[in-house]
Amino acid sequence: MTADDLLAPLDLAFWNLESAEHPMHLGALGVFTAQSPAAAAHAADLLAARAAAVPGLRMRIRDVWRPFDPPEPFDLRRSLAFGGATRETDPAFDPLHHVTLHAPTADFQAEAGRLMERPLRRGRPPWEAHVLPGADGAGFAVLFKFHHALADGLRALTLAAAVLDPMDLPAPRPRPAEPARGRLPDVRRLPDLLRGAVSDVGRALDIGASVAVHTLGMRPTPALTAAPTGTRRTAGVVIDLDDVHRIRKVAGGTVNDVLIAVVAGALRRWLDERGDGSEGVVPRALIPVSKRRPRTAHPQGNRLSGYLMRLPVDDPDPLRRLATVRAAMDRNKDAGPGRGAGAVALLADHVPALGHRLGGPLVSQAARLWFDILVTSVPLPGLGLKLGGNPVTEVFPYAPLARGQALAVAVSTYRGQVHYGLVADAEAVPDLDRFARALTAEVETLITACGS
Repeated sequence: MTADDLLAPLDLAFWNLESAEHPMHLGALGVFTAQSPAAAAHAADLLAARAAAVPGLRMRIRDVWRPFDPPEPFDLRRSLAFGGATRETDPAFDPLHHVTLHAPTADFQAEAGRLMERPLRRGRPPWEAHVLPGADGAGFAVLFKFHHALADGLRALTLAAAVLDPMDLPAPRPRPAEPARGRLPDVRRLPDLLRGAVSDVGRALDIGASVAVHTLGMRPTPALTAAPTGTRRTAGVVIDLDDVHRIRKVAGGTVNDVLIAVVAGALRRWLDERGDGSEGVVPRALIPVSKRRPRTAHPQGNRLSGYLMRLPVDDPDPLRRLATVRAAMDRNKDAGPGRGAGAVALLADHVPALGHRLGGPLVSQAARLWFDILVTSVPLPGLGLKLGGNPVTEVFPYAPLARGQALAVAVSTYRGQVHYGLVADAEAVPDLDRFARALTAEVETLITACGS
């Protein structure tokens, strides 16, 4: 075993944050137009056949509890691996255990919610593909599930693309070869190593202090919190990307600013309609930031930081809400993804493997004190996706739901449309469809406010 087999610190954190009530897998529901009545069954066969040839899908995660022989050459990361986990090829890998063809359904989202409840089996490669034939025979859907320890958004996209029909994705840039290391670090590099270590410690202290300030005395937003039930409900919303651009061109900001402001406005509408009220409600949103470039998506290990911001749910003016979101995002970008309370994921690099294992349950309990809702963006290629010649018409990404939280929002743009994927605790948010409708209504409100 080499150091490259060990889970990166953030992957290890995700692996240990998981519980039966709060599985830590990502999801994506792709809806396909069926070219024939047998399209769904053929798609399942293709997925199983292609998965066997994808090395990343054959990798399982194994906990490390035994001491190692003295490594040769010296590797500090490996020597501190006790209590960690490794990523290794499963010798008994069988793709038929991971690809399931279900009975026809008239509601893809209802089935996706039920399937998102189920944790992935930890003794096998942590991913699944569920093929859902449509009851009308005109289409089918595929729900992909990837454990967050196996893949972040870009990595999951790469793995999913490997089992879809071939397309011209940009090749990942090869990582530069590292020089061979002896038993001790090269003494000529010690000054740089020491300066880097001091800088890392300073950044970690800065992030920790910022987290403490942001969580001190803060109370979670009641409508967005939930006692763990292990239940899940999903919903999807499709809006026209041209509408988003019309808003952006009049009101300013980026596409992402508009999409976050739409979430803020939808939350206001949803809270008012269900009788909870939006007055004084300014929930804290975590906006994950990928530090991985698309052309370097192949290397394993999560590359995530994040921005933390307050959503102006209590503001009745839609354009003011967008301006507030834009200003908050500008401040976060000026500070960079390496500092501030939103960058708490970077602290994983400063925790030893055993600390992740022992502290995982405690950290998972603290998530609701740190942020109220996750709003994440998942990139998709501009090229059309197909499986067995059947084209994808919609793609709804799903984010993991943190312990104590009731709702998570993921968003992707695909071929001129924006797809919101919503995941909620089914008991805490039985009216998720109402929130989905509120997203569509908020886009119309912004268009009207812009005079478009």
